[in-house]
Amino acid sequence: MTGDHISSSVSVEFDTIVKAFGPVQVLHGVSFALAPGRVYGLLGENGAGKSTLMKILAGYEQPSSGTLHINGAAQSFGSSRDAEAQGIVLIHQEFNLAEDLSVAQNIFLGHEKKRGLLLDDAAMDREAAAALAQVGLKIDPRTKVRRLIVAEKQLVEIAKAVARRARLLIMDEPTATLTPGETERLFKLIAQLRADGVTIVYISHKLDEVERVTDDVIVMRDGRFVTRSLTADVTRQQMANLMVGRELADLYPPRDAVVRDVAPAMKVHGFSVPGWAQDVGFEVRPGEILGFAGLVGAGRTELFEGLMGLRPASGQVEMLGRTVPNGKGWRNPRDAAKHGFSYLSEDRKGKGLHVHFGLRQNLTLMALERYATPWLQPAAERAALAEAVKDYGIRTGDLDARASSLSGGNQQKLALAKVLQPQPKVVVLDEPTRGVDVGAKRDIYFLIQRLAREGLAVIVVSSELMELIGLCHRVAVMRAGRLVTTLDAEHLTEEELIAHATGTAHEHTSA
Repeated sequence: MTGDHISSSVSVEFDTIVKAFGPVQVLHGVSFALAPGRVYGLLGENGAGKSTLMKILAGYEQPSSGTLHINGAAQSFGSSRDAEAQGIVLIHQEFNLAEDLSVAQNIFLGHEKKRGLLLDDAAMDREAAAALAQVGLKIDPRTKVRRLIVAEKQLVEIAKAVARRARLLIMDEPTATLTPGETERLFKLIAQLRADGVTIVYISHKLDEVERVTDDVIVMRDGRFVTRSLTADVTRQQMANLMVGRELADLYPPRDAVVRDVAPAMKVHGFSVPGWAQDVGFEVRPGEILGFAGLVGAGRTELFEGLMGLRPASGQVEMLGRTVPNGKGWRNPRDAAKHGFSYLSEDRKGKGLHVHFGLRQNLTLMALERYATPWLQPAAERAALAEAVKDYGIRTGDLDARASSLSGGNQQKLALAKVLQPQPKVVVLDEPTRGVDVGAKRDIYFLIQRLAREGLAVIVVSSELMELIGLCHRVAVMRAGRLVTTLDAEHLTEEELIAHATGTAHEHTSA
């Protein structure tokens, strides 16, 4: 796509947009406008209708009624390609990449450059490299996408939009997987695009980012437009209250004291995962919330995948005072769960849940022996699901629904309930609030506190530094595969964590 037919600027007006999926109406007469060259923060809880409205703007959905005006003219897009022809590009929260193609092939997929009848691979590689440089990603454009980590895939999605010369760019949770450094580069890119007259719709649950990068905030709730305001005129607390429609109390629960003289629930010594983690040692006590900080690629996720038996590993692990027999972590996740160790993956839809399965099947998957004596007992599974829905605050109108029907926050609560079904003594939660709204975040934080109060040892791996500071008793920091320090969280700051994660701090350890 050359961009020759794209307008130099794009203005948008939504006029009483209604959208229904069968009998369920998800947008109720939404009306507001977007002026060219401004950055808009689009806020709302999961299920507020933000993504559906943006899919209508980007041509992935058509409204049931109402009119979309682009540059003053009524417009109906039959597909995303029609929207792209007008310069409107949506960067999906869930990646839309072909794993077995190269980065360059993904960037130009459907918009391939040709020399005569043949594909011009050299030109596509060259232009892809330029787009990757704009987003700060230093990789060979011929690299297969399946070899990339999650953060790199996110940057490829952004580079794809940049290469297509978007004039209105919709970013849905763009920093969910990015390091602080990558996030800073993205913010610079947003400022550059804005200066070039590009309109940007920035959807994020990270209100500090919304406050920093947007000109205006637009709030939606329950499929309706609520309000718009200059970002400078509204505080983060007011944003949160508008999103949930009520006064939102403190986001983090009060931190309980940890009993220091109790024996650790888990001890890890000299643990290594080849290529990812070297000689890592830590311990966690019952009732403690231990955080793991570090940049993307520091080895945090891979360390715990090694402990779970998902990667080759070596080292010594003690669980409840007993050494794990083979000294290399567990053989597989089922073996780990049997010995009291459970792990919630950062990849909710890829590894955490089978989204096309029912809620019941997802919940009981890790504890099937409890519900099969010897035949599977659907009634017992259903009773467990009803209890989990109540216990974890999972919002669903139908216990027989598929997991894909739940909002992001409720999917995360289901995934959390699933890993707790085997009744572990130690649970690892990897990015437990990624992509969920502020109300669901608060629910999950209070659930985590409740687990610790019930005597579980909880390990939280998170890229959100304020989450670790607000929630954890101690925070371990990893850099380049090594655990460099462990800090008490009471007097911890974001600056101190970043300094240790990047190697600019004087390393020390505090008990």
